[in-house]
Amino acid sequence: MRRERSLDLIDAQAGGDVSRVVTAGIEPIPGTTALEKARYLQREGDGLRRLLLSEPYGDPAMSVDLIVEPGHPEAQAGYIIMEAMGYPLYSGSNTICVATVLLQSGMIEMTEGLQDVVLESPAGLARVSARNVDGRVESITTQGEPAYVAERGLSVDVPDYGRVEFDLVWSGAYYAMIHAADHGFDLTPDEQIALTAFGDAFVRAARPGLRQEHPALGDVGPLPFAHFMGRVRTLENGKVESRSATYVHPGVICRSPTGTGTSARLALMAGQGDLGPGDTLETISPRGNRFVGTVLGEAMVGDFPAWHSTITGGARLLAHSRVTVDLDDPLVDSSDLEKLLSP
Repeated sequence: MRRERSLDLIDAQAGGDVSRVVTAGIEPIPGTTALEKARYLQREGDGLRRLLLSEPYGDPAMSVDLIVEPGHPEAQAGYIIMEAMGYPLYSGSNTICVATVLLQSGMIEMTEGLQDVVLESPAGLARVSARNVDGRVESITTQGEPAYVAERGLSVDVPDYGRVEFDLVWSGAYYAMIHAADHGFDLTPDEQIALTAFGDAFVRAARPGLRQEHPALGDVGPLPFAHFMGRVRTLENGKVESRSATYVHPGVICRSPTGTGTSARLALMAGQGDLGPGDTLETISPRGNRFVGTVLGEAMVGDFPAWHSTITGGARLLAHSRVTVDLDDPLVDSSDLEKLLSP
């Protein structure tokens, strides 16, 4: 018998970053919460992530989001995020794409105007406000869990690059926050190859001994992200913007400025007194794509002072597809896929 399975996907992009949203074809994942289900996949079902983010099925620069039943009574849907680095517990661009897909596909009924949606990510609830116009989601504003500065003033010697100073911030994953100008970067499109090489060398050097614990979520794994911060500019209209770039280990520079990278920047700036409740920062990726972050107010995560914030951006649907997975194909690692894929 031919061992073929199929997956239904809806691809979307937010700020240029592509999210492949898996809407059907997966058996129910063990666990009650999105976090429990994500950790099951990480232990027992990582073949799904590798399949959809690797040739010939996908590309490491994409993300994958699996829609699951939520465990929290407020949530209308749950989702598990998969990227080249593993399983981030929260992501702004992925949340923007997932909310847009759920509404425009009819999996969550869309209403005209502003619509509130609650999703359950592995990090906790994501509270979403969608602006819907003529049956299309025009923008998404999402609030995830609060971000906090875990450690300031860290440094590491990076081979071929020298001493690199950084701050460590949690915003759904740990980010190493690096001032780009200190290393000669303006965060322009022509620097992406050099940024990738620098990011790769930095993350490999910085990981040993670096904090991996979150007060509520436990062990969240080794450092996955480096965020390069450009200079802050205040425009004539009073708005504040900054070029930004996020490196995802291994080997990816995001096309968007990233939602969690922007949230981490907001927490860092708010903690220094550079931003306060109601203030915004528009981040601009090397490719010119933009997200707007807004500081909401203070919080606590364990013993850490933290900051609530929102990220606003838009997503566009790219494709509806059904992917055939041949479990006998030598390019498919079927060892942990067969039990996940619906017959």
